[in-house]
Amino acid sequence: MTAAWPRQRAARRAPPRGFTLIELVVTLVLIGVLGATLAVFFKPAFDMYLAARHRAALTAEADQGLRLMLRDVQTAVPNSVRAPTSNCFETVPTLGGGRYRRDTDTVNSGSAPVDTGGSTSQFDVLTPLTTVPAVGDWVVVDNQNPGDVYAGANRTQITAVSTPSATLGRHRLSVNAMQFPLGYDGARFTLVPNNQKAVFYVCSGAGTTLDAQGNAPGRLVRLANYGFNAATPTSCPAATGGDVVLTGVRSCRFVYEANQGATQQSGFISIQLELTRNGETASLVVGAHVVNIP
Repeated sequence: MTAAWPRQRAARRAPPRGFTLIELVVTLVLIGVLGATLAVFFKPAFDMYLAARHRAALTAEADQGLRLMLRDVQTAVPNSVRAPTSNCFETVPTLGGGRYRRDTDTVNSGSAPVDTGGSTSQFDVLTPLTTVPAVGDWVVVDNQNPGDVYAGANRTQITAVSTPSATLGRHRLSVNAMQFPLGYDGARFTLVPNNQKAVFYVCSGAGTTLDAQGNAPGRLVRLANYGFNAATPTSCPAATGGDVVLTGVRSCRFVYEANQGATQQSGFISIQLELTRNGETASLVVGAHVVNIP
């Protein structure tokens, strides 16, 4: 009984048996084989997922840029699109428009019609305005030629906005005195915000040479609030001081046809964009009709 006691204590104090070196090596080898197997089968799928995600993001960005350009073109003053080269175009976006009073109201006194025989300094607006203009905004009437609105031949600035009696119209606009175009019977006008005026979209620095991250060098820039250039542009302006719409532009092409179709009353613009970023490329092409009836 007494002799067995030291042996029992020794057995209890024996350290637990650990892993042998061979077992550790075998475990590491198995983990390496599993890791290599996962890399072979799952890395291509993961890379494809990342590439698809990059392309989707590029497509979404390009689509957003296209929508911005189309919005400005399709809401622009009729016949105001000018494209000196395929890398840029200019237009005059509007904030809405309506119809003005052409003749004196013979029932209700105090009306303010457009005086087609002389200068007009105020007129009644007979239709609701989507956006009520502010003092300083511009009224444009009967823009038949692109140069008219830019030179100011049919453009005048608002000096006051008031509301006449309900029988006379929705609004009354006071403007710097202007002779409205003779012979125009449409009685339509458009409104151009003074804080934007004309707009130029410029595709600058586009090219196929990519940087170390796989990004194209070009930018799409929106220039605004620089005024109205009376002279027809023959080249693209410098893309400085504007809002950057898109980066990573590989190529772009803007083609505008002022008179598309048999009626010669609508234009057509084609916009092509190609973006490259992180080695992935997305290409979008869109075309849209542009109403050119003043």
